[in-house]
Amino acid sequence: MRIAIVTDAWSPQVNGVVRTLKSVSAELQAMGHELCIVSPNLYASFPCPTYPEIRLALPGPGVVGRTLGQFLPDAVHIATEGPLGLRARRWCLTQNLPFTTAYHTQFPEYVAARIKAVNPEFVWRYVRWFHAPSFAILASTPSVAATLAAHDLPQSRHWGRGVDTTLFRADGPRDPFVTGLPGPVQLYAGRVAVEKNISAFLATRTPGTKVVVGDGPARAALAAQYPDVHFLGAKFGEDLASIYRAADVFVFPSRTDTFGLVMIEALACGTPVAALPVQGPLDVLSPEVGVMDEALDRAVAQALTLDRTTCASYGRGFSWQASAEQFLSALAPINRTIRAAA
Repeated sequence: MRIAIVTDAWSPQVNGVVRTLKSVSAELQAMGHELCIVSPNLYASFPCPTYPEIRLALPGPGVVGRTLGQFLPDAVHIATEGPLGLRARRWCLTQNLPFTTAYHTQFPEYVAARIKAVNPEFVWRYVRWFHAPSFAILASTPSVAATLAAHDLPQSRHWGRGVDTTLFRADGPRDPFVTGLPGPVQLYAGRVAVEKNISAFLATRTPGTKVVVGDGPARAALAAQYPDVHFLGAKFGEDLASIYRAADVFVFPSRTDTFGLVMIEALACGTPVAALPVQGPLDVLSPEVGVMDEALDRAVAQALTLDRTTCASYGRGFSWQASAEQFLSALAPINRTIRAAA
C-alpha cells in the first residue's frame, strides 16, 4: 500500500507519539509498504507557545493537499490534531476520501494542565469536531476507547504499542553512574513538562536517590526546586536502556498519558513500575509488574518488592510488529477509482 501519515509530532521532538510513529513506520516499510510522512520538517515552522521544543508548521493554503494528491495514497492516517492534521483533514473531506485519526494524548486534560483557565470540556468540543468524520480513531487501550465513546466518538479501533526488545532487555550493561548512587534508585524518563506531574514524584519521601531522564520546559524550575535530584537530560538508545536497567524502580506520575510507552520499555529492562491508578497504567500494568496507588510513596515501596525477571518477561510481550499489523487493519482504503478522480 501507499500510506500517507500526517503528523505535527516528528523528530527532533522526543515523545511517545514520535517514537510510536517512527517504530511503526519502520515496520510498515519492512513489510514493503510505501510511506509519505507529512511532518513539520517539510515546512517553515515556529515554536509552540509555552513549549518551544515543539515546532508548529503552517504551510500555505493547499500545500499539504498537493503533497497528498501527488503521492496518490491508498490510505491516509492523520496522527495529530494540530495545524498539519487540520489541513490534511480538510483535503480529505474536500476530496470525499476516507481517513483515520489517532488519539495519542488526553488532549483536553493536557491543555488544561498547561493553561489553567481552560475547561477540559471546552477542548472536548474541538476533539469531537476533529475526529467525528474519521473512519476510525486509533486508540491504544480499552479505557481510551471508552473515553472516546463517552464523548460521542464510538468509532475507535485498537492500536497497541511495542518495545524494541533488541535494545530494551534485562541482560545488557547497567549505567555506571546510576548504579553508583545510593539506593534504591527511583527513575523517571520522559518529557519534563508540567502535564507529566513530575513534581508528585519528586515530592515523595522514599529513601534513596531520584533520577530524571529527559528534557523539557519544566526542567530548570524543577532542578532548582529539587537540588538533590539528578537531572541527566535526554538519553537515547543503549544509554537510555542502561539507565532503565540500573534503576530499582521506574516511577510514572503522569495523569494525562493514554498509554505510557516508557513503562513497557522499563519493564522490558527488568525494572518494576510505580504509578498512579489512572488511564495508561491501569490498562498497561499487571499486579506482578507494577503497583498503582494514589500515594506514590506506597506504590514505590511495594514495587521494589516485585520480581525483575517477571517484569522483563512481561515487557517483552509488547511487539512493534503486532502494533503495525493493528495499524494496517484499521486503515480506510481509498477506492482507486475515487483516488484517480481526486
